[in-house]
Amino acid sequence: MSFIESAKRTIQVETKAIAQLAGKLDDNFNKACDLCLNCEGRIVVSGIGKSGHIGSKIAATLASTGTPAFFMHPAEASHGDLGMLTPKDVVLALSNSGTATEIVILLPLIQRLGIPLISMTGDPNSTLGRASDAHLCVSVPKEACPLNLAPTSSTTAALVVGDALAIALLEKKGFSREDFAHSHPGGALGRKLLLKVEDIMHAGEALPAVSEKATLSEALLEMTEKRLGFTTILDSNGHLTGVFSDGDLRRAIEAGHDHGSRQIWELMTRGGTTIEQGALAAMAARVMQERRINAVVVVNNELPVGVINMHDLLQAGVV
Repeated sequence: MSFIESAKRTIQVETKAIAQLAGKLDDNFNKACDLCLNCEGRIVVSGIGKSGHIGSKIAATLASTGTPAFFMHPAEASHGDLGMLTPKDVVLALSNSGTATEIVILLPLIQRLGIPLISMTGDPNSTLGRASDAHLCVSVPKEACPLNLAPTSSTTAALVVGDALAIALLEKKGFSREDFAHSHPGGALGRKLLLKVEDIMHAGEALPAVSEKATLSEALLEMTEKRLGFTTILDSNGHLTGVFSDGDLRRAIEAGHDHGSRQIWELMTRGGTTIEQGALAAMAARVMQERRINAVVVVNNELPVGVINMHDLLQAGVV
């Protein structure tokens, strides 16, 4: 059998295992969701071996989608880490056989503390399955391993059911993109959803601005000093009347205008694209892309307070 043939067989076996999971969902899944939703503490996930690796990932997924959770290694739990548990927690224990000694040995203490137990096994009649308040069945027809020994299909099934649990809770809680971003402030999504225009705009002395009565030469000096490729044009009340960019300059040169005598209001692009300072930086990126421009003017109560360009968004990791 070639490498590719072997890989295809593995994928087919695991795909079949996943496909039959939906038919195993019953009221136990509802009970598990209710236990997690009503949990006043945290979801404490535990498992040994490959199940432990899957459990660690499930705990991370739960935590990042609005359900406080952490992973507790069962072997370490027997040597002091059980102190992590509180009566307000819920335990989610993983064991394909449902008889893993490291997990089973913890059951008396879990029961003594009155902590609800959700199990995820391939055998509902196992020791762990019978001891749980809600049992999630992750049995599979066979492992992808040709020896039917190495945990493959079974671990994939457990991971999928763990994801199903996390997403069901996410949807019930109304967990939003903004909530997700708060859990991932260091990631690209966090930057896109949390960073605001006012956080990265050029403001104060860095804001390029000239009066609409300024000459073309004066506007060019302002553009050169601020190095943003354009300047805002303001009326006597500080309101934006237009912008003057490198493109406007090229058109002025092509038209043969006298740099020293023409006033900028005669050459500017009237109006200009604006965005509120409290808007998300991602919105500024969208506006620039839709209008095929490289910068927008930032306003507060219609008064220009800054500018932001595509280079700023790139540096901030928004695009």
